[in-house]
Amino acid sequence: MKKIFLNNSARTFFAGFAFFTLAASFATAKDWSELLKQAEANTGFQKTDFSANYKIVQKKPGSNSSSTEARLFRRDATKQWTILVDGPAREKGKGYLQTDGIVWFYDPADHRFTSTSAGDKFQNTNATTADFAPQPYYSSYNIEKTEEVKLGKLDCVLFTLAIKKGEKNLVYPRLKLWVTKSDGLPRMKEDYSATGEKMRTTVIGGYQVVEASTGTYSVPKTMTIQDEIKKAVIDGKTQWERTMVAIQNPSFVKVGDNIYTKPYLETNSSR
Repeated sequence: MKKIFLNNSARTFFAGFAFFTLAASFATAKDWSELLKQAEANTGFQKTDFSANYKIVQKKPGSNSSSTEARLFRRDATKQWTILVDGPAREKGKGYLQTDGIVWFYDPADHRFTSTSAGDKFQNTNATTADFAPQPYYSSYNIEKTEEVKLGKLDCVLFTLAIKKGEKNLVYPRLKLWVTKSDGLPRMKEDYSATGEKMRTTVIGGYQVVEASTGTYSVPKTMTIQDEIKKAVIDGKTQWERTMVAIQNPSFVKVGDNIYTKPYLETNSSR
């Protein structure tokens, strides 16, 4: 076997090249954790109450669309929220309440509260009650991978996330999340099971900027949630079950404490 000897100049060149390559690899491995933290912060409103009107349209393959109208009240600082269903008439008066870490469903037909979970479907749609609350992207998930990508015309970071050890109350253990680099706003999300099966895709159709006394807030205009499991082939084309959510009249005015109570749902169910 022939041996190759390097002179001092060659050794210096290769040593410098190796150092440059190593430095370049570290330079490209950018830490995007602060952007993920910003994305989580953008889904919550800790300084004030938040309320809005929601119109939720459910479309199932081969079926007519169904529509639900509801009012949402959130107090993120204390992890409380209330949803009161306003329509259709047969559903009017039903409500949801989260307080003291428990989610309650109220049915005015029998005047009963039933404990439920954040992962339960909202009014038989593809949305869950967790979709209406702040999202713990940074505090409850570990970053497994990041990529700088384009989402249409938007410059984004694509986060691959896995649930942190010990977290038990999250609906989906794995996520892929697209966040715009310029403002830290979530733009699209894919939900995965523990085995890696894609369960849902959520697309946020732009944001509305609201000026309030406590700050400036960005609220989604629409959200489209596609169930990746529930689908059917109709006329040779695959159609997925989808839920379209429109958010209107967002407000950041503090409301009364009574709104986050069971008596509020009981009283308003008859109106």
